[in-house]
Amino acid sequence: MATEKKIPSSFIYFFGSFGGILFGYDIGVMTGALPFLQSDWNLTNASIVGWITSAVMFGAIFGGAAAGQLSDKFGRRKMILVSAIIFAVFSILSMVSPNNGQFYLIIVRILLGLAVGAASALVPAYMSEMAPARVRGSLSGLNQTMIVSGMLLSYIMDFFLKDLPEAWGWRLMLGLAAVPAIILYLGVLRLPESPRFLIKNGKVDQARRVLSYIRNDDEIDGEIKQIQETSSEEKAAYKQSSWASLFSGKYRYLVIAGVGVAAFQQFQGANAIFYYIPLIVEKATGNAASSALLWPIVQGVILVIGSLVYIAIAEKFKRRTLLMMGGTVMGLSFLLPSLINSVVKNANPMMIVVFLSIYVAFYSFTWAPLTWVLVGEIFPLAIRGRASGLASSFNWIGSWAVGLLFPVMTASMSQEAVFAIFGIICILGVLFIRFRVPETKGLTLEKIEEEGMKHNK
Repeated sequence: MATEKKIPSSFIYFFGSFGGILFGYDIGVMTGALPFLQSDWNLTNASIVGWITSAVMFGAIFGGAAAGQLSDKFGRRKMILVSAIIFAVFSILSMVSPNNGQFYLIIVRILLGLAVGAASALVPAYMSEMAPARVRGSLSGLNQTMIVSGMLLSYIMDFFLKDLPEAWGWRLMLGLAAVPAIILYLGVLRLPESPRFLIKNGKVDQARRVLSYIRNDDEIDGEIKQIQETSSEEKAAYKQSSWASLFSGKYRYLVIAGVGVAAFQQFQGANAIFYYIPLIVEKATGNAASSALLWPIVQGVILVIGSLVYIAIAEKFKRRTLLMMGGTVMGLSFLLPSLINSVVKNANPMMIVVFLSIYVAFYSFTWAPLTWVLVGEIFPLAIRGRASGLASSFNWIGSWAVGLLFPVMTASMSQEAVFAIFGIICILGVLFIRFRVPETKGLTLEKIEEEGMKHNK
């Protein structure tokens, strides 16, 4: 049987994390498509522009939550396959939107967002369950690299398609998202199910075979025993917990810390840059946004390099140190253009784009990856499932709100003022880390829980 053949671990890790490409491509593709879509449909309503851009994130709020529950029932692998199908179908339906079909496109992109949210939840879960503990941190960095590589790929495709007639350009940009979805589907067909899921469902022999692909022979029996023990502990812990217990005195400090970091990551405004950089350049320089599609590629390259920097330094610095340093520079990158403009009249309008590039550089190796490392470490076993889902939901709510409100805000105030608001939020995020978030690097999950208890009165 084909399933008996040994599957190379490199194949498993590559396609296990390939969902990140999908996720990243759809985050990035609207950056280039939007200027052409606005021109083709003569879109001037800032609210409609915000909804078309942020519809995917709105769907992702629900897709991520549903995928977690469904993958516990049907398996990680099957749900990734379903996500790839949904992604391909609704990417093509986006491409064939009827002319001036704003509400059709919003609805289709909300449904597409279900798959994006599912991928954002399923890929890290699958990878963490497949990876040996000794390389789990690096593979978490690989997932981030895949996401930003997907964003860069979408920016490059947007750039190469920019000379097409505008009615074709944005349609092809959106429709080509189906290609990585099809590649993901074909790759995942060969992937095994997560051994953790198999053991939880009593399929120990199948789990043993899967572990033989990715572990040394002398590690397999010990890992199976450990998974069985952890699984029974989690089941007992889940029965004893409820949504109300998240905010009980026992867990409140750690829940607020984890959910707060996830929310701050998005409310700090990163996605305003990723979604709208051509429009930001247009407003700063007066040139057409469709001629500014090289800037997203610059941002994408910075993001990929930053993700590789994170992999190199992840275990060399404390989590809080990196987050506070990154947040401070990010905040200053948003605040300084406003301050400089108030002092220096007729300052070069491209100054704001340079500062935004500095923001992206520091975001890429601090808040972007570390948010999810911290969320994975900080929640006690008894509430981990529910608390992680809540953190993910707040993160997507922030992403959706920024995507929706940024065009509305820039229509009613200067870009410098809008970015100054995001800068203040970045500084508040630094203060939140300083006073409300414990250090988790190098601590066992039990020690983190013990530290959290000390802060609860």
